[in-house]
Amino acid sequence: MAFTLNAPVEHEQDIKKSRFIAYAAPIASEEEAKAFLAEKSDPSATHNCWAWRLGQAYRFSDDGEPSGTAGKPILQAIDGQELDGVVVLVIRFFGGILLGSGGLMRAYGGTTAQALRLGTKTEIIPLVTGDLACSFSDLALVKARLQAIPHLSLVEHFEAEGVRFDVTLKRGDEASVQRLVQDLTSGRSHLRFPDP
Repeated sequence: MAFTLNAPVEHEQDIKKSRFIAYAAPIASEEEAKAFLAEKSDPSATHNCWAWRLGQAYRFSDDGEPSGTAGKPILQAIDGQELDGVVVLVIRFFGGILLGSGGLMRAYGGTTAQALRLGTKTEIIPLVTGDLACSFSDLALVKARLQAIPHLSLVEHFEAEGVRFDVTLKRGDEASVQRLVQDLTSGRSHLRFPDP
């Protein structure tokens, strides 16, 4: 089960005189992640470290910090809270005290985790869309029963011999909804999904 942020969130903390500011936001594409990073990055900061995850795709940057001490802990904090479609930028203003590798990892990962905990989240529901042709005589019953199913939406296309629906539903519900359609129409209508 994956979640995403509902809205941007930020968190700021001081660790051994260094200031860490985390900005996190939901994203739908790599372009959105890049635009967010460009907008929020502070050229006057010592480091602008970041990470984002979008499904199986992810990127991160240590921006001059020792390798593996900033971007990867930010990404691990995203993954640790089961988030997807999220970008996080952590800006550091150096305060004069070296934190060491472990300290940097805790600072970047901890600042990120705290920012993400502050945000409200929504479950990401994977959807699939199929095609259903239905006669006018079955229309009212089929439409009423399908609209009662959670996370299912219908788009109607009226044609000469009946109605064609684009049916979008939660992945994993395909077989039960296909059976329901066949039962309601006595086998006259079939819900079909494109081959994966």
